[in-house]
Parts: sequence; C-alpha cells; structure tokens
Amino acid sequence: MNRAAKNARLSIASNTLLIAMKLAVGLASGAVSIVSEAIHSLMDLAAAIMAAFSIRVAGKPADAEHPYGHGKVENVSGVLEALLIFAASAIIVAEAVKKLVSHEGVANIELGIAVMLVSGAVNFFVSRRLYKVAREEESVALEADALHLKTDVYSALGVAAGLILLEIARVVFKAPWADMLDPLIAIVVAVFILREAWGMLRKAFEPLVDASLSEAERALILERIAEHPGLAAHNIRSRKAGKTKYIDFHLEVPPEMRVSEAHALCDELEAEIEGRLRNTDLTIHVEPKD
Repeated sequence: MNRAAKNARLSIASNTLLIAMKLAVGLASGAVSIVSEAIHSLMDLAAAIMAAFSIRVAGKPADAEHPYGHGKVENVSGVLEALLIFAASAIIVAEAVKKLVSHEGVANIELGIAVMLVSGAVNFFVSRRLYKVAREEESVALEADALHLKTDVYSALGVAAGLILLEIARVVFKAPWADMLDPLIAIVVAVFILREAWGMLRKAFEPLVDASLSEAERALILERIAEHPGLAAHNIRSRKAGKTKYIDFHLEVPPEMRVSEAHALCDELEAEIEGRLRNTDLTIHVEPKD
C-alpha cells in the first residue's frame, strides 16, 4: 500500500471518531451548529473512503484497456468529493433555517465547545499530514480529502467561538436573541465551506477535460530545448491524469542528424524535463529542421 492510501485510511479513522462525538453532543444539546458539523464530518468520511478507493485504483499500472493508466480516477474522486461538500453545505443551511424559524434553545454549551475544540485540533494535525503527503505524491484525491478536513478545522473553531459568544450574550447580557447566534454561525460556516469547495472542484475537473499544464511548466519545457543549439519545437501539447503529466511535441533537428543521434538526443531531453517535472510521460516526434 502506497503512502497516499495509508494516509487516506488515517482520515477515515479520525472522521469516524469525530462523527460519533459531534452527533452525540449535538443531539443532546440541540445545537444545530454542532449537528451541522456532524453532517459535515459524515460527508468527510464518505470523501475519505472515496479517496482511499480512488488512490488504490489510480496506482494500478497501465493495461490493455487503459493504456494511459488509471490516474483520472483520482480526478473523478476529487470532483465527487467537492460535490459532497456542496451537498453538506446545503444541508447545514437547511437545518440552520429550521432552527431560526423554530427558535429552539441550546443546552450543554460547555460540552459543545469542548467537542468543537477537540475536533478542530484533531483535524488540524490530520489535514496537515494529508496535505504534506498529497504534495509529495501529487495526489488529487488526497488533497481533496485534506481540504475537507481543513474546512472542518475552520468551521469547528467558528462554531466553538459562536457558542462562546452565545453563552456570553445569554448569561452576561441576558439577550433574548442569543440562541439565534447558533444557526447564524452555521450559515456562515456553510458559506465558507462552499468557497473552498469551488476551488477544489475546478482543480479536480480541469484534467478531466484535458486542460493543458500551466504556462510555467510549458516554459520549463521550452527552456530545456533552448539549451541545445540548433533545435526548435512546436505543436507542444500537454494534459494531466491524476499525478501523471502527459506531454508531446514536435522536435526540429538538423536534417543531417542521424537517426541514432536524434534518438539519443530525445533520451537526453526526456531525462532533463523529467528531472524538473516529476511524474512526466513524454512523447517526442522528430522531424528535420527547414
């Protein structure tokens, strides 16, 4: 099992524990913000399971039916995880609106604050770990999973701060509107989560429609070619599937160059480009320079 898959399992374990804690305290206290956090964590658990599955499938080598490998499974997973975040946000808003209409109070606030702080701390350390491995392994699915946990950190701390303000407004100022802070904070959390989800959706979806690599990566390829006098390139095309970058271009060489020399030159270029761009699959078409 590779590193990305192992860390996806860590996310599954932490989310399962937090769901149980949040749901128990949320139902006992009647705090919709805590229940919404439990729903958010439930979506995180589904995303973590999805990420673990997609990473395992994406790691399979290319075969006759999938000659370009299985890397895009990670992108599909990333898109689905982002959509799950959108769904979680919609559920949170719906529950918050119900709470605003019903004017239900909140009990056991101290326990709710404690659970939110524990949740924020756990997700902070797990998400940091996942982001580190996701960057090193260039795993889109694991990065999406890390994003889920990152949003949980902010939302959990936001809910905890809101519950503290609610208690202050209720006890110190005797404010009749104090309990409204709970659903209002839940709505703010949902809006923040939506913003994060949109960024993840774009990043995961673009490789599915074969979007090219960044301008910086294209420039790096041209720089490597320019280091060899007498060469030129055109028709540069690129796309990405999972962590693998597929690049192909036409390389113009001096017409008198022998086939064996051109082949050796292509091997040298491939090594140089792959040394700067990890997980690269290069195809070079050689043609005589006019």
